[in-house]
Amino acid sequence: MLNIHKQYCTEKFDAKGNLTYFRTRCGDHFNFAYDVMDAIGAGEPERRAMIWRNPEGEAHDLRFSDFARWSNKAANFFLSQGIRKGDRVMVILRRHYSFWIVSLALTKIGAIVVPATFMLKEHDVTYRIQAAGLAAIVTTTVGTISDVIDESCTKLAAAGQPTPKRFLINGAQPDVPSSDACRWDPSLFGQRLSGPAGLFAAPCARDGWTDASTGIHVAPDQLRRIPNNTRDPFLIYFTSGTSGEPKMALHDHGYAAAHLSTAKYWHGVDPEGVHLTVADTGWAKCTWGKFYGQWFMEACQLVYDYDRFHGNEILQLIQDYHLTTFCCPPTMWRLLSREDVDSYDLSSIKRFTTAGEALPPDQFNFWLQHTGHKIYEGFGQTESPVIIANIDGMEPRPGSMGKPVPFAEIRLLRPDLTECAPHEPGEICIRCDPRPDGILKEYFNNAQKTADAFRGGWYHTGDTAYADEDGYYYYCGRNDDLIKSSGYRISPFEVESALNLHPAVRECAVTGVPDKLRGFAVKATVVLEPGVAGTDDLKRELQRWTKDKTAPYKYPRVIEFVDSLPRTFSSKIRRAEIRRQDARRAA
Repeated sequence: MLNIHKQYCTEKFDAKGNLTYFRTRCGDHFNFAYDVMDAIGAGEPERRAMIWRNPEGEAHDLRFSDFARWSNKAANFFLSQGIRKGDRVMVILRRHYSFWIVSLALTKIGAIVVPATFMLKEHDVTYRIQAAGLAAIVTTTVGTISDVIDESCTKLAAAGQPTPKRFLINGAQPDVPSSDACRWDPSLFGQRLSGPAGLFAAPCARDGWTDASTGIHVAPDQLRRIPNNTRDPFLIYFTSGTSGEPKMALHDHGYAAAHLSTAKYWHGVDPEGVHLTVADTGWAKCTWGKFYGQWFMEACQLVYDYDRFHGNEILQLIQDYHLTTFCCPPTMWRLLSREDVDSYDLSSIKRFTTAGEALPPDQFNFWLQHTGHKIYEGFGQTESPVIIANIDGMEPRPGSMGKPVPFAEIRLLRPDLTECAPHEPGEICIRCDPRPDGILKEYFNNAQKTADAFRGGWYHTGDTAYADEDGYYYYCGRNDDLIKSSGYRISPFEVESALNLHPAVRECAVTGVPDKLRGFAVKATVVLEPGVAGTDDLKRELQRWTKDKTAPYKYPRVIEFVDSLPRTFSSKIRRAEIRRQDARRAA
């Protein structure tokens, strides 16, 4: 192991070896693709970087030297197609190995990577093309996303608007619909991602698109370094958009180095082990758990290019590939807990982690009971790396997302910027004079949103929490999610956690509804377990249940049973949409 990460950070520890101070030091011309991936590829060419698998049976074990070589080839191809430094390029490649190679190639060029999910619709694509001023889109043949992009480009062209260049990469579209009966039979599927001649050797063709698979496959593998500044634009992620159109969080090259603390101290990745984060490459969670920090630590990661989540497959992967660290969002922890967990050998695991939404205490307790492992919760945003977490040396507590990670000064503040007392909810804020690496550079093309977020010397996350006497933080919700009822400030998560413990409840979302007496009343929108009837008697039972589990004033005075909850592309519950629906019905 080269310990290359030590070149890019300063760490301090207390007498017990616990991290007390962490700062990145990237210098003026840092570029992750050259300075980390190429450096490891040259220093330890045989070091394994990725175990890549898909349900159709295709398998690749890729070394750091493979990523160095193939990203050079991809960079040369895109340069030949006119992609240049500063161009914004949207990348929609699911979990194909091509995502990492294309992203590294664009980073080498100095182009700005704009990851996106394959679930976008025509409106979403059009918004992103125009808002980001995209120069190009690189996408997969799998699914309908190329059709959606064509629809968007056709309408833009008809309106006299510019359209981006379109590049297609073969994604192994199956000849037959995938089902549980045929998922593991490669003979039932069509052309593979690679082809018999190696990576990117399976061609693809579509009118109006350039075959990037073939172009990358035949491109030269030598590339002269293209200079950049560490503060140059590097990456744009569209935020989850829980209310309104998503914003564009623009990061500079220091963002990659900031995820060192994410991987080393929260995920606890083992440089000689194997890490898996369950996340689509269109989400910022991918950069948290499937890219920069893990490879900074010279670790190998498992990537499973599945189409639909099956908990039994994930548990089998943990067993078969002897995973040492594993991270997934709370929703998937709940789905995994419904499998026969005890029938799998999970003894290789050293740490479980979670982020994305607050982890219900019942899931924390389930996995502790069945595996002996506590789940280390963490918190951050599209705009940041992990900023609050249970890290090395800490004892995770059910319901707590941990303590501030010492990469910056982090406080819970009142609107007047004074610090909150213990158990008093406040906004999570980060001192930004100077701005630490990892915090967004700006909201692209939105000076007002940027100014709103950076004020008074702090970056305002818009998320609220409270801290106990020991400094552990507990998530409350977005600023506009807190419910003010009869003078109380009620966290929706606390009520949701209580309701989720009831055996009839599959999932729920808690919001406020206008109430003449209280200002707002607590409302629970509940999805029931299959076969459970949503009766008035059950509503009363859930209200009594909540009173017994949390402070009585927090119980839901209004309960609505629904078939599903509105979610963002990254599966976060859209409480703002529930509030809008309630407002429309009340109007």
